[in-house]
Amino acid sequence: MLTREGQTHTVGANGPEPILTVEDVTRTFGGLRAVDGCTLSVAQGSITGLIGPNGAGKTTLFNIVTGFLKPSSGRIFFREERIDALPPHRIFRKGVLRTFQIPRELRSMTVLENLMLVPAGQAGERIWNPWFFPMQVGRQEEANFVKALEVLEFLELSHLRDEYAANLSGGQKKLLELARTLMGDAKLILLDEPGAGVNRVLMKKLVADIERLRREIGITFFVIEHDMDIVTQLCDTVIVMSEGKTLAQGTPDQIKHDERVLEAYLGGQYR
Repeated sequence: MLTREGQTHTVGANGPEPILTVEDVTRTFGGLRAVDGCTLSVAQGSITGLIGPNGAGKTTLFNIVTGFLKPSSGRIFFREERIDALPPHRIFRKGVLRTFQIPRELRSMTVLENLMLVPAGQAGERIWNPWFFPMQVGRQEEANFVKALEVLEFLELSHLRDEYAANLSGGQKKLLELARTLMGDAKLILLDEPGAGVNRVLMKKLVADIERLRREIGITFFVIEHDMDIVTQLCDTVIVMSEGKTLAQGTPDQIKHDERVLEAYLGGQYR
């Protein structure tokens, strides 16, 4: 059964403590500042949205947080531990996982096989272990198998366990990406446009699954999304980026009526 293992909720005098803190982070590509002195925080146990126009630096920031890009300057803390100098696999092992706008499933493998490959440090990955330590390898594979079945049941994907990932619909692939993060014992999940290419029925399920994972397991979510209806329905707090900087932060209702945000991003949609 999926549990809250490793999840703690520290509440200070001003509310939940941040699980993620970004301090004055900049990332340049030649003369282009994709992220320019960005400062923000994500509260423990929250579903925090990240919105902004195309080119605002949102996905670049996700790549920096997860270690795929190094910041040119600035600092990033996860649970008060600095992580901006760590490689992606070490950040992954701390429980910071992400999905992608375009799913990156292993197309020639089944849904179940996609999940079984996720856990880090599997004994069977070392070529000599199956010969010298077969019982250890077998026990670990059995534990991963059981956990994968639990994840599939939780997300109501059990009927697709033996389906090749290449045959899934766009929405099912997004659910598979979410399932893979659960196999990695995620504490903070960064979702990059979960609504892109997903029909309304599956999007409603995905939103419900995210809310349930936050409520029942205590996972924190940081979500890039352009669909303001989804943002309003899903997020406690919304952060707005523009030109690589943090422009505003507040509740969805506050953001929809912020003049700076209306000018830079939302236009006349909520005037």
